[in-house]
Amino acid sequence: MSRTVADLLVAARARLDRPTPQRAAELAAGGAHLVDTRPGWQRREEGQIPGALVIERNHLEWRLDPTSDARVPEAVDHDVTWVLFCSEGYSSSLAAASLQDIGLHRATDVDGGFRAWAAAGLPVEPGQDGPSDATRPPDRRASR
Repeated sequence: MSRTVADLLVAARARLDRPTPQRAAELAAGGAHLVDTRPGWQRREEGQIPGALVIERNHLEWRLDPTSDARVPEAVDHDVTWVLFCSEGYSSSLAAASLQDIGLHRATDVDGGFRAWAAAGLPVEPGQDGPSDATRPPDRRASR
């Protein structure tokens, strides 16, 4: 029997403690890392959250796995809290489940995604297209 993407989404969300946008902001204020997984064109059209790491979906596991040579400096161990978001909270749920599969047990995603964050009146700034520094290989990143 084959599974559908809807089945995968239900299974992913069953193991995530998905915060509301307000709770995600509180988690970030307490040290969690917000991670924007949207492609550049969506960030440009919708805006972005100030201070969020921008790591597009296709780089995510390599940048957040603390054992990866391509990790971001924030990926110090498996206990880091990563709060992902996409536009509406669908692909970010699947991505958070994937991070949990590699041992990042505190990974989750924002219920409703970026659009829910913006609708809640939380901080948003104009979005930028193009690669983020976190997406670049470690030897090509700007100094931090």
